[in-house]
Amino acid sequence: MRRLRTALLTGLLLAAGTVTAGFAPAAQALDNGVGRTPPMGWNSWNTFGCNISESLIRQMADSMVSTGMRDAGYQYVVVDDCWFNPNRDSAGNLQGDPTRFPSGMKALGDYLHGKGLKFGLYEAPLDKTCAQYFNSYPGATGSQGHEAQDARQFAAWGVDYLKYDWCSPTGTINDQVSTFAKMRDALAATGRPILYSINSNSVHAKTGPQRNWGDVANIWRTTEDIQLSWDTGQTNGYPMGVKNIVDVNVPLAGYARPGGFNDPDMMEVGRGTLSDAEQRSHFALWAVMASPLIAGNDIRSMSSATQTILKNTRLIAINQDTLGLQASSIVADGNQRVLAKRLANDDVAVALFNQSGSTRTISTTAAAIGKSGSSFTLVDAWTGATTTTSGTISASVPSHATVVYRVSGGSTGNPPTPSTTTLVSASSGRCLDVPNSATTNGTQPVIWDCNGATNQRWAVSGQTLQALGKCLDAPIGATAGAKVQLWDCNGATNQQWTFGTDGTVRGTASGLCLDVDHNLTANGTLTLLWTCSAAANQRWTRS
Repeated sequence: MRRLRTALLTGLLLAAGTVTAGFAPAAQALDNGVGRTPPMGWNSWNTFGCNISESLIRQMADSMVSTGMRDAGYQYVVVDDCWFNPNRDSAGNLQGDPTRFPSGMKALGDYLHGKGLKFGLYEAPLDKTCAQYFNSYPGATGSQGHEAQDARQFAAWGVDYLKYDWCSPTGTINDQVSTFAKMRDALAATGRPILYSINSNSVHAKTGPQRNWGDVANIWRTTEDIQLSWDTGQTNGYPMGVKNIVDVNVPLAGYARPGGFNDPDMMEVGRGTLSDAEQRSHFALWAVMASPLIAGNDIRSMSSATQTILKNTRLIAINQDTLGLQASSIVADGNQRVLAKRLANDDVAVALFNQSGSTRTISTTAAAIGKSGSSFTLVDAWTGATTTTSGTISASVPSHATVVYRVSGGSTGNPPTPSTTTLVSASSGRCLDVPNSATTNGTQPVIWDCNGATNQRWAVSGQTLQALGKCLDAPIGATAGAKVQLWDCNGATNQQWTFGTDGTVRGTASGLCLDVDHNLTANGTLTLLWTCSAAANQRWTRS
């Protein structure tokens, strides 16, 4: 939903078998047989908002067929907010708006199915939908207290995809998990395979990255709403541009798998404002991140340039690869990103993304992406051009553009994927800990008795260390004695760290090491940055 949102709060995956204050225990993994690859389709909100009707949706479906979008893989037609009668019927059932959808929702579903497409609908888990919450649509027809009834109604209408949007500042993560799970279970009880898409972030602290929602839904929003913008300067707050969303979504690669994918929101390709290079990057990055490819443009009038992007068969094949892996970060700084995605046939897709304001050469190697051998074939996903290399993978990439190669040949191991670890101080045997699981920017980690909880689990992704969705950060211009802190991940060098063979953790920008203050060993002792000496209070082991 395109709405003003509230404060930023991020976090990461619950440690297996552990529960910390304010966090829900992991539920049984969702395996409903759908979403084995990221869903592809179209959603009404980005272009039309509440201005939707039966005739519009049917026209869009017709255009998905006539333009070849359906045959390219776009299946779902998702009718977003404002489709419903503001009042339930006398039995408490949802109804389509009689003016906007005079034939009823089942008839619309039948029409879509007759076109070889699938039917998606929007709802909300509390008393109001987002449009109702912001008083831009009347009524209060959320599913709260009607979960089983609404799920049965969706199944009876032939719904194949439910978008379920929190859109409220209320509720803890525990509340969200249990409430979203009610609809998950209600959908399962219908016996109809319905892809379940959730957004926990609407008008709420940013709970999207706080946990792996794969036990609850098939796809889950990780960020605030996307806007028709490249960079709004937001890390995870309204409004967000394409680049801002990439910064949040890339570190969550370890969550993706068949049946469950990170959702960085719908696409803005073909809606104007973004340059051609930015639109191509948008699509290419969504493709390699194993993101849902949900178009948001007006399909009826899209240009040939838009069609060229949205129907790129090589990038769609990378996105729809059956391994279901999200690309992992190989290189990340303020100017560039290199992402690698292992594919089912042993190929590796490599994205060279230029975040800077001018053309630059971006390079990596076959070894860095998990390939070994002496000869490799590169297929450019945009042009189809084929080249060979003995190991170097490089391109001159225009500003804000992304070059994607499909790399074959040699043998393939596993490209780096984010892994979680504890960091144990050699001087005390205690773990690097985020006090009270706080995620406020500037929170200073401490040492504490090791307990395996989420606030002691650090995800290693490229050169970043992340806990609770925030990055370990050295203040800009840090000198010896400066605090080490948690901060919104931004890919800058002050958030990059190197593990030394001597056990030190050295900051790339500062050259200083992660240090336990004054070699103290008590619970709650602060950590800071200090001149590297490899003393016991600067040595850390990973487990």
